[in-house]
Amino acid sequence: MIETPLWPAAKAAPRSAERGGSDAMFGGLLFVVALAPRLCVALAWAGEAVWDGHYYDFGARRIAAGQGYSDDLATAAGPLWHPWCHYPVGYSAFLAIFYRLFGSSHAVAAVANALVGAALAVATWAVAAQALTRTRARIAGAIVALHPGLVLYAALVMSEPLAALLTLVAFWATVRDTRPLRGVVLGGLVLGVATLVRPQALLCAPFLAWVGRWRLRERAIAAALACVAALLVVSPWTARNCMVMDGCALVSTNAGWNLAIGAFPRATGRFETLRSSDGCRDVSGQVQQDRCWFSYGLAQIEARPWHWIRLVPAKLGFTFDHESFPVEYLHEARPTAWPDAWRSTVRGAMTFVHRLLIAAAAFGCVAFPWNARMRGAAMQGALLATAGALIAFAFGGDHPAFWPLAVFVAIVPWLPLPGRPAFGPPLLLAAALLGTTLATHAAFFGEDRYHMVVTPVLAIFAAAALRGAQGATFLSRP
Repeated sequence: MIETPLWPAAKAAPRSAERGGSDAMFGGLLFVVALAPRLCVALAWAGEAVWDGHYYDFGARRIAAGQGYSDDLATAAGPLWHPWCHYPVGYSAFLAIFYRLFGSSHAVAAVANALVGAALAVATWAVAAQALTRTRARIAGAIVALHPGLVLYAALVMSEPLAALLTLVAFWATVRDTRPLRGVVLGGLVLGVATLVRPQALLCAPFLAWVGRWRLRERAIAAALACVAALLVVSPWTARNCMVMDGCALVSTNAGWNLAIGAFPRATGRFETLRSSDGCRDVSGQVQQDRCWFSYGLAQIEARPWHWIRLVPAKLGFTFDHESFPVEYLHEARPTAWPDAWRSTVRGAMTFVHRLLIAAAAFGCVAFPWNARMRGAAMQGALLATAGALIAFAFGGDHPAFWPLAVFVAIVPWLPLPGRPAFGPPLLLAAALLGTTLATHAAFFGEDRYHMVVTPVLAIFAAAALRGAQGATFLSRP
């Protein structure tokens, strides 16, 4: 039978009504605490949607107006309706619901984003509560509720908070179910929705199989079921693309573009504009263009593999070493509201908080060495020293490098090291989200906005910092 019990730490005593009521009250309070600053920031600073946000907003307006995910082509006979899928449809479809009901103003988008951000804090707490003590889980939720970068993100028409929310809900649905296989399928379905917002979410689906204590064959079956469930949700959109585009596209048509940006001769590790002179001159359709750029990117990697590999540290550095995108986005939308001195101050403060969080998250992979037996204490002491050295190097170097700490957090929970703290499925899934994000941007290119998806993961590991060794401190679900 593939249906086996959840991990041992999940076998907790039934909740009392009093404790359940207390948790419900805390969840409501956390939502309000997270929503208040986001609404204030969003309504005060929201402006014109810019950069990628322009396309998300444009797509939402078209969907809300009943024109589908499309644009208009200029022809001699007048504008011609033209299907579109360069960007993932999920976030635009989400905004379109609000635009349809309340109008397509900047304030409506801001309120929708504030609600997503507040729900993200609650989802972070809910996932953390499946693996950490009550107090630590609440700390994780509070970090996300008050994180300055996530608060400021409410004023941006960008998809990262919604992608993070849906992915965490998928994790919660998986680990919460008392029947692991059913939880895997349910989590896969939610990940399918997340994939329509951020296609990389699909990479997390196989990891849902770690919720059950299964043998290798059973785990492989569970992983396949999770993938099938996710693809089942995505398939209607894929079918739409096959019917109305110039070819089939799973979700969107920017993967080839992104691979080329991370591999072509002018690549720097971050976004660079591709030109027709770089390649792909004679293409017309979106799918054809995406396939051309994908082939071009692969050809560049094959021809100059070391150039592509040498860019990996730069790509991960652009992704994890600082946090400035929210400020630059808002400055682009409303330049007069963000003079240079103010921009620099806020960027510096946001970056400092982000760096503290990622440093604290590294300690979430380490147990108190003296809580373990001698062999475990030695190993955890070595890990503690490693984390400390990485933090010292990150803060003390001429060129701060915090991405190695992200790699540390993504890898260590999976290692069966003696004396380690308890890493149940919720923490392993959180590490998987961080790991797939690292892998994605090592292959493509990096920008600091991409780490916003995993900021809740960093909050969970920060709240888990320096727990007791497994067996010394029993961690159960509340």
